Amino acid sequence: MQATDTKIEPKLPNLVTPLPGPKAKASVDRDQKVVSPSYTRDYPLVATRGRGAMIEDVDGNTFLDFAAGIAVVATGHCHPEVVAAIQKQAAELIHMSGTDFYYPNMAELAEKLGAIAPGKEAKRVYFGNSGAEAIEAAIKLAKYHTKRDKLIAFHGAFHGRTMGALSLTASRSIQRKGFGTLLSGVFHMPFPDTYRGTYGIRPEHASADCLSYLENELFRRRVDPDEVAGIFIEPIQGEGGYLPAPAEFLEGLERICRKHGILLVADEVQSGMGRTGKWWAVDHAGVEPDIVCTAKGIASGMPLSAVIARASVMNWVPGAHASTFGGNPVCIAASLATIRLVEEGYIQNAARVGDFIMKKTSDWTKRHKIVGEVRGKGLMIGIEFVRNQETKEKAPDLRNKIVQMAFQKGLLVLGSGDTTLRICPPLMIDEEQAEFAIRTLDGIIGEVERSI
Repeated sequence: MQATDTKIEPKLPNLVTPLPGPKAKASVDRDQKVVSPSYTRDYPLVATRGRGAMIEDVDGNTFLDFAAGIAVVATGHCHPEVVAAIQKQAAELIHMSGTDFYYPNMAELAEKLGAIAPGKEAKRVYFGNSGAEAIEAAIKLAKYHTKRDKLIAFHGAFHGRTMGALSLTASRSIQRKGFGTLLSGVFHMPFPDTYRGTYGIRPEHASADCLSYLENELFRRRVDPDEVAGIFIEPIQGEGGYLPAPAEFLEGLERICRKHGILLVADEVQSGMGRTGKWWAVDHAGVEPDIVCTAKGIASGMPLSAVIARASVMNWVPGAHASTFGGNPVCIAASLATIRLVEEGYIQNAARVGDFIMKKTSDWTKRHKIVGEVRGKGLMIGIEFVRNQETKEKAPDLRNKIVQMAFQKGLLVLGSGDTTLRICPPLMIDEEQAEFAIRTLDGIIGEVERSI
C-alpha cells in the first residue's frame, strides 16, 4: 500500500452511518466465526485505513484515535516517513536472521537505543518481536547474570501473556485462569497507589509503606534478598490503571536493589519511547535501571521489541538466547524513522499537549462527582471513575459506559484497570484534537452523571 492510499484529510471525526455501519456489522459477524474468542474487543470498530491520529472504518466513518493501537503508533498511523522507510527496506532486504548473521541497521538501532537509555554505562541490546518477548528475555538475563532464581513484581502489574511474563502479571485473574502452574519463585508486593492505597498501604504514605513492606515483610518472611535476581516494575502501570509510581518510591527501590545486588528491571513497554514527555518514564525520577524493556511505540506499529541492559549485565554467551525474527530489517527501518521523528519534536509535543490536557481536566474532580482522579505524565493519562468520591467506590460500569459512548461520538478510547479510562493518543496530536477529545469526554461524563 502506498502512503497516498492512506490519506485521511479531516483532523476530527466524521460519522456518516449509525455505528456500527452495515459493512462493519458484516465484518464483525465474519470475525466471530473464525477468530480466537480470547481477544477482547470493546466496541465494533472495523478499521480499514489510518493517517495521523485519524482512523477510517469500512463504512467511511472517521474517528479520532486516542488509543493509538494501545499506545503503539507513536508517530501516528502511516506516517509518510515511516511508510517510506518500510517500503525502501522491503525492496532491499525483508529478512536476514540477526541470530545468525549481521546487517548494519541492527547495530545502528542498538547504538541509538543505548544512547537514549538511562545511565552512563555502555549498553547492549537484545531484539525481539513483542513486549512479552522482551520480558521473557529480561527474566532469563536477570537469572543468568545474577545466578539467582527468584523474581519480584507488583500487584496490578501487566508484563505480558506468555508463561514467564504471565507469572509476573497480576492485573486480572482471568489472564491466569486455566493455565495451571506458572513460573515458580515469583513474589508479588503492593504497588504504591497514591489514590486508593489498598493492601494495607496508606495512600498518603504509599512510597514509604511499600518500601517498608519489601524490606520488613517480603525479605523478612518470604524470600531472602540474596536469592532475588530482579525486581520488575512498570514506572507507570499500564493495564493496572495508568498509575505512576512516585519518584521517591523508584529512588528507594533503586537503593534497595543496589544494596542487595538485585537487578532493577523497568518495563517501559507502554510508557517508553517519548510517551511521557521524556524518553522513559523512569527519567522523571532520575532512576537508572539495570535493564529496560521496550516495545509498542518503538517502531510505530511494526512488531519489534528491545531489551536494553548495562553492558556488564548482558554478559550471556552465544546460544544463551536468540530470536529468528527479532530485529527484522523492515521493523528496524521503521524504528529508526520513529526514533528520529520522536527526537525531532514528538517527544516535546507529548509533554506540551499532555500538559494542555492535564490543565483542561484539572477541575474535573470538582465538577464531576464520578471522577475520582486524573493522573499521568505526558500523553499517558488516566481518568479514574468512582461511584462516590469520599469512599472511592469503584465504578467499572460507568467507565465502560463512557468508553462506549465515546465511540458513538467518534472518539476511540480504552479502559485500563478496573475503573480507569486511558488517554494514550499518537504523540503527534495537536491542541485542536486534544480539545475535541476533552470536550467530548466532558460532555459524556456530564450526561452519565445525570442518568444515575
